[in-house]
Amino acid sequence: MKRILVSTRSAAVVMLLSLCCGAMGADSKHVLTSPNGKLQVTAVSGSDGLQWAIAYDGRQVMLPSRIDITIDGRPCVSGKLKPSAQRSVSTSFATPFYKKARVEDRYQTLTLRANRNVSVEFRAYDDGAAYRLVYSGKKPAVVDSETAEFRFTADHPAFVPYVNDNRGGERFCYSFESYYDEVPMSRIYRDSLAITPLAVCLPGGAKAIVMDAGVENYPGMMLVGDAASPTLRAVFAPYPLQQAVGGFDRLNLVPTKRADYIARLSGPQALPWRTVVVTQRDADILNCDMAQRLAPACRLKDTSWIRPGKVAWDWWNNTNLTGVDFVSGMNTPTYKYYIDFAQRNHLEYIIIDEGWSGKESLTEQLNPDIQLDELIAYGRERGVGVILWSSWRNLIANNPEGSIEGTEAVMKHYADRGVKGFKIDFFDRDDQQVIASAYRIADCAARHHLLVDYHGLKPFGIQRAYPNVVNFEGVKGLENSKWEPRAGDGPLHNQPRYDVTAPYLRMLAGPMDYTPGAMINAMRNNFFGNNDHPMSQGTRVHQMGMYTLFEAPLQMLADSPTAYERNQECTDFIAQVPTTFDETVALDGKLGDYAVVARRKGTTWYVAALTDWTPREFTLDLSFLGEGQFQADIFADGINAAKDASDYRHLKQRVDASQRLTIQLSSGGGWTAIIKAKP
Repeated sequence: MKRILVSTRSAAVVMLLSLCCGAMGADSKHVLTSPNGKLQVTAVSGSDGLQWAIAYDGRQVMLPSRIDITIDGRPCVSGKLKPSAQRSVSTSFATPFYKKARVEDRYQTLTLRANRNVSVEFRAYDDGAAYRLVYSGKKPAVVDSETAEFRFTADHPAFVPYVNDNRGGERFCYSFESYYDEVPMSRIYRDSLAITPLAVCLPGGAKAIVMDAGVENYPGMMLVGDAASPTLRAVFAPYPLQQAVGGFDRLNLVPTKRADYIARLSGPQALPWRTVVVTQRDADILNCDMAQRLAPACRLKDTSWIRPGKVAWDWWNNTNLTGVDFVSGMNTPTYKYYIDFAQRNHLEYIIIDEGWSGKESLTEQLNPDIQLDELIAYGRERGVGVILWSSWRNLIANNPEGSIEGTEAVMKHYADRGVKGFKIDFFDRDDQQVIASAYRIADCAARHHLLVDYHGLKPFGIQRAYPNVVNFEGVKGLENSKWEPRAGDGPLHNQPRYDVTAPYLRMLAGPMDYTPGAMINAMRNNFFGNNDHPMSQGTRVHQMGMYTLFEAPLQMLADSPTAYERNQECTDFIAQVPTTFDETVALDGKLGDYAVVARRKGTTWYVAALTDWTPREFTLDLSFLGEGQFQADIFADGINAAKDASDYRHLKQRVDASQRLTIQLSSGGGWTAIIKAKP
């Protein structure tokens, strides 16, 4: 398709209108403009249905793309749609468990009334555009299908995360963990599902990122390509009718029969947002609030009991302890040691991962080597909470549509004993059934003042509605280092490049349980996967910088207490980094290459820079500090980090806002600092 370039903002609008008119005749047209005037959304309805298009800063981003939905066998979006008045919204809301204390929510909006109790709401933000379908019918209905297209102007490069490891061979049963294929849009597979967010690289360095947001009681959106044009089309998991225990180690509920529809609606309901984030500067993606803005508002009247923090974790390090007088493993002495370690290093929690409970029950056939009540009491005395692992299917007793009473009983049982939360694993689906279950579980957990960490799911908006949902996996995190194969002279996958890609894409949807903190670090030539003594790709400071760069209200320390005790000054630094912040400043970055961010908590700033395998040098402008004198506690890659990835420099220096620091990152490297105001 020929790409048309324009030089002015007004020309872009004229061009979009002419494209729409040329394709559909004299139809009903509406244009929304973002608050800063840079982004325009054009919606056109008529005989060919409803389409929307996007222009940004004088350039066309997205060609007219179809919007439709079929409910109870009838298409609902056709003909000229009747508009309500356009209006501008400027508000804000508190976000105490996020990368900033408050989010500004400014946009222009328009609603078009379609047929059969359906309307379409559009929004134009400074950094993107979104629409959602709203069903207002009072009677139950079935959503047969939904059409959501994203037609781009040319065969642009894209970052595509594919579904590529199905559970039990079921197409829509997947953990949402993918490396990124970097290919032109014409090479996006039509027979493979891609998960979102997915980035399209526009001319001049701009990015368009396709995602969904505010998903509730509806399946998540996946995407497929189109070989005939640079178009992405939405695909949704059909509703599951039958399922069986299966998947990895029989931990999943795998659908064995699906319906010929995607969702059941019991009455009026707003469907999820279809969103395109548009930015000229890659770094701005690191501070984008689109997922928060479009998520359901907080439903908890009291959030004072929610305690973000860090976790000493057992699974990645295989409970490896040395210099102790007991056999380490899944037993009471080991977890007492983890609690002692957490107390000494001011960590809020430990996790007892898979193996403490029975395979088919969370209350029967428990591991006799773990005295849970004793550990909970031991932790309480030391200010350390205990979080327990569970599979999703175990928590719901293999019945996702059944009564919540079983889940309620389990959560009450363990909350009454003093457990602080659950890490719930192996959802590995986002059909309507699973999304609805995730909301029910979060609500139940909140009633019992329990935190939840969802694995086998990516964020979809529930984290704002229920802020006791403190993290999500759905990321190719550090666990993959345990089984990473070698290919030629190095590891098969480029993990440092992923580490500076996921913050722009996966993290755009919400927090991610990457589980950082490896104390054994390796360059490409000496890295190898090792389940019992795992290591990371890249430098020690690359791992340390993740604690500031990666958003995670509940953040893991993945390595063993022994490893951290041998590297105490690194541990002391990591332990100081908060997991929620008052302010974020995106300093610099390029998708897939590097990222530099500063975050403030109170009067203290936390700064981190990560790179891929390419060594880099930056000039860090400290003007974000504001007035006053500061003391910087800095960890930087050592001069020999390219040979020994664990090599680092630790230095302290006085700084102020007028300074510019030159920072150097080794191959696979990092740089991080805690900058405190001087009294």
